[in-house]
Amino acid sequence: MKQNMNIAIITGASSGMGMEFAKQLDRNLRKTDEIWLLARRREPMERLAQTMRTKAKTIVIDMTCEKEMAQFAEVLAISNPKITVLVNCAGVGSHGAFAEQSSEDVSAMIRLNIMALTQMTGICLPYMHRGSKIIQFSSGAAFVPQAAFAVYAATKSYVYSFGRALSKELQGMGITVTAVCSGPVNTPFLQHAYGDLSHIRGIKKVTMAKTECVVAKAIADCKMGKSVSVCGLPMKALYVVTQSVQNVMQIFM
Repeated sequence: MKQNMNIAIITGASSGMGMEFAKQLDRNLRKTDEIWLLARRREPMERLAQTMRTKAKTIVIDMTCEKEMAQFAEVLAISNPKITVLVNCAGVGSHGAFAEQSSEDVSAMIRLNIMALTQMTGICLPYMHRGSKIIQFSSGAAFVPQAAFAVYAATKSYVYSFGRALSKELQGMGITVTAVCSGPVNTPFLQHAYGDLSHIRGIKKVTMAKTECVVAKAIADCKMGKSVSVCGLPMKALYVVTQSVQNVMQIFM
């Protein structure tokens, strides 16, 4: 079957990191016919699409809904595109002690951050070829367990581990996988997770990163074929320390 066009797919494109990835990829991509924007909210994506020089297709989808994911898989099968870039940005977090969180909040984090991301990757992978790139949005929370953010940090540890393992698996196919591990970024995600940003203190407040910088670093690292992208000196220091500890532990295991 003939492949009709080259496309980039960005999930969570209605705000925050996903929207910023759309803006920067729009300026950076050269051999892409369309950028597909995926999220639950149509209006922000349509406003974004109107500002982009690359043709943009907006797809309203709840990635935690099996029926809607199956429908998206059908759209891909019919279009049969070549996916040059997949950016998995859709995610949700809830701050607070695990015992005090609702089962709905916990389930939402696991279903979107882990299950939906994994499923979207699996759906898109057959349409990727040598030179294609996958960007999985993890977090600096993946490096160490976090009290009052236990489930969210655990889901991001999964994304980090999954991304690094997939990078090894797809290396021979020439497909790059980069796990993006930023510190806190002032986006609508933080406002949803914390409710009141005054709760952000200490190291999290110090390591607060700018959306534009995180995305620019992620794109640059992806182009270089790096399996991990860490933005900012504090987060890089944390990453180096945790990796060193893990290496020492492996010696004694």
